[in-house]
Amino acid sequence: MAFPEDVLTEDEHVVLHLHPHWKALVRPVAVTVLAIAVVVAVLVLTPDGAGRAVALVLFGGLALVGVLWFALWPVLVWQATHYLFTNERVLIQRGVLSRGRRDIPLTRVTDHAMQQRFSERLLGCGTLTIDSAGERGRSVLGDVPQVGRVQTTLYELVEAQYDRQPSDDAELREGLTEVQDGGPLREPG
Repeated sequence: MAFPEDVLTEDEHVVLHLHPHWKALVRPVAVTVLAIAVVVAVLVLTPDGAGRAVALVLFGGLALVGVLWFALWPVLVWQATHYLFTNERVLIQRGVLSRGRRDIPLTRVTDHAMQQRFSERLLGCGTLTIDSAGERGRSVLGDVPQVGRVQTTLYELVEAQYDRQPSDDAELREGLTEVQDGGPLREPG
């Protein structure tokens, strides 16, 4: 499932488009293999007759429900989770049946941190936490692949965004010039 390009602004372009790390797919694959093994075991181990048909329907039905719930659904959730980094913002989109999206403008990013447990370091993933100014200040992105590279890219994007910001605040510039020239500072009152 591709991320819809129509959510981007005219001058915005995608720098990174990620899904959670592939380790999220290990359990669904294991559940599917286990379900197939159970159905094959029932076919091999039960004697011919009505009992075999009942056992096959019972275990086959349980295996199907298990695969749908514990394998197919997590794969759909993984596929529907997008971490999108553009030259203007970070977009986090989640949801299979219902959808939620969080947009964090790069100018509002105040801090970002990454954390990796030992197993995540081995697999090359981790958790990226993005703090931003605003009502919902913290966003946690779990199982980010190559989290160190992603954090560095986010830093570069934030810095580039600040460099593009016009500094039209003449009053601030004038005040800084006055202080640099040794002019008087107003005491807080």
